[in-house]
Amino acid sequence: MAGFEDFLPIMAVKLGEHDFMAELCNGFRLLADSGLGLITLESLRRNSALLGLDSLTDAELRAMMEEGDSDGDGALNETEFCVLMIRLSPSFMAEAENWLHKALVNEVEETLTSCKK
Repeated sequence: MAGFEDFLPIMAVKLGEHDFMAELCNGFRLLADSGLGLITLESLRRNSALLGLDSLTDAELRAMMEEGDSDGDGALNETEFCVLMIRLSPSFMAEAENWLHKALVNEVEETLTSCKK
C-alpha cells in the first residue's frame, strides 16, 4: 500500500504549484492547535486521525515533530510543516537534484546573456 508521501507528487502535478501549497496549508491547519497556530505533539496526537495517521505511535509522532522542528521550539509552524511534507516524499527528494541543476543552468544562461549585452 502506498504511503501518504507517495501521493504528493501526483497532487502537485494535478493541482499546480499554488493549489498544491494551499492544500499543504490546509493539512497544517487540520493538525495545528487552533489557539497557538502551531502543530504541537498534543495537537498532532489529537488530530492525526483526520489524515489517516492514527496508527502512528507516540514515538513516531515525536520523531516526526523532531524531524520537522528546524527552530527547536518543540512545535511546527506552517513553513516547517510544508518543508517536512516535501522532505518526507522520496519522489520529491529524488527530483531535488534535477531542480537544482536546472536552476543553476538557468542562472548561468541568464548571466551569460546579460554579459553579452
